[in-house]
Amino acid sequence: MKETNVKFIKAGFELAATRNASAVLLYIDPLEKTVFDEKWDYNFKLYLITKRKKLDTTEKHRKTIFERATDIITIPKIPVSRTSLAKLALVLGISNEKIKYGDTVVCILGAFDSALLDTILCINTGVETELISGKLALGNICEGISPAVFQAVLNLCIELAEKGREGKPIGTIFVVGDEDKVLGLSKQMIYNPFKGYTEEERNILNAQMKETLREFSTLDGAFIISSDGAVITGGRFLSAAADVTKSKYRFGSRHLAAAGITALTKAIAFVISESTGDVRIFKNGDLIMEFEKSTKRR
Repeated sequence: MKETNVKFIKAGFELAATRNASAVLLYIDPLEKTVFDEKWDYNFKLYLITKRKKLDTTEKHRKTIFERATDIITIPKIPVSRTSLAKLALVLGISNEKIKYGDTVVCILGAFDSALLDTILCINTGVETELISGKLALGNICEGISPAVFQAVLNLCIELAEKGREGKPIGTIFVVGDEDKVLGLSKQMIYNPFKGYTEEERNILNAQMKETLREFSTLDGAFIISSDGAVITGGRFLSAAADVTKSKYRFGSRHLAAAGITALTKAIAFVISESTGDVRIFKNGDLIMEFEKSTKRR
């Protein structure tokens, strides 16, 4: 590992120790080597962030950073800013209960193509900041929803926002959880494209269903997904949301619908903005997280 990166990691670790952080999130993709022979006397948990599906965790006769790690957090393999990288790792860590509401977390980040770490962030998950927007009740972000389903929907939204459909931007809503009440507060606008599929085939954890959702992502209306990941329908009009939050946000109708349906149910809504490519998450009628589309490779 480059001496510069070793010093940067140590600086992040010292900050975490000084601030009594419960965890450090270290982005490892910029690291050409993972050798880390430094003395370890820290109490925080170390989570490694990566876009790679396969990792070489060994170095001949040397200790590596993997030996110090508690776990690995995998994020979508698309260009994201350092801010979005931190947000993704943070929200995925919380959804999998690796990080708790109110924890202080230190993020050590850098650009993949520079082979250098260059950013350290110290975040209190219980305090609203530029990273954590709105009334973010992180402690129950996955209440009633499988963490794996939350992660699958978020990853799909980030990928769709970045790549679009056949090069064209996409705008849509995924409403997850409390499906019976959501269906009661919405109307079908088109024939249900998922009718006839088995529940297993309709599950978003099924790779084929993810591809099907990409194909149908240009449909008007919202996709309704059950708490365990079964895609119930697409092309749904969220009728009951229309008058709930008209003056709350300066967003378009799609975002207002997402805020409204989550204000009236226990569901969580993921919105892709067609105009900007940003992804926003709503719960309890509030905007709880926002991911800006990358403007350049990071």
